[in-house]
Amino acid sequence: MIRTLVVDDDPDIARLHSRYVAALEGFEVAGVLERGGPVLAFLEAEHVDLVLLDVNLPDMDGLQVLEDLRGSGHDTGVIMITAASERDTVRFAVGRGIDDYLVKPFTVTDFNRRLEAFRASRSVEAAQAEPSLAQEDIDSMLRAGVPERRGDGQAVPAAAAHDAPLPKGFSRPTVELVGQALRAAAGAGGTGDMSAAEISETCGISRVSARRYLEMMAGRGLAELRPKYGAPGRPEHRYRWTGR
Repeated sequence: MIRTLVVDDDPDIARLHSRYVAALEGFEVAGVLERGGPVLAFLEAEHVDLVLLDVNLPDMDGLQVLEDLRGSGHDTGVIMITAASERDTVRFAVGRGIDDYLVKPFTVTDFNRRLEAFRASRSVEAAQAEPSLAQEDIDSMLRAGVPERRGDGQAVPAAAAHDAPLPKGFSRPTVELVGQALRAAAGAGGTGDMSAAEISETCGISRVSARRYLEMMAGRGLAELRPKYGAPGRPEHRYRWTGR
């Protein structure tokens, strides 16, 4: 059961979201808060798997709530809900480890799809946490680092790799953000590429995270590793978008 905390200062919206959550199989409402300040204390006192966190709260910015949670070591899932679709807001939230986001106004179908995707990702993580490994588990881990192949030996199209479940520790919003940066570098039919350092600066994530995502995406055929040889020493690893 995914215990969900709803954080929204509008009582009507909070009740609506609570009804949406309660109606979804496998979810239950852990509580409702109208302010961001009490969120950390609530998580300390109650078991919560997911926080539906509105950005615009009366006492503090929802992004600050998110930063406080991560700074305190909480890895509780967070789906950010915002009426502001500005790039910087989303980039900041993704860089702080949100699991997904919803931009108001959204439909109940959109809401359900995001929560069901979260449940699916947690199910994958739980399976990967098991001490025993079945053959299919090993195959899945190998495919995470190697492009999947069809029976004729051809690589699975990038579109299929893009929609495949992500390995543990990776989030779909960050994949989309990194992909967006690579596509922008490539341009319309261009061949531009980016390094992990450039992705880090563009996307607002750490350089280590940028490198992990780029390597994973290259392994799935969504990006191509292009070593750049110049000064003596190890070549610079640069990546070019090859997905959709």
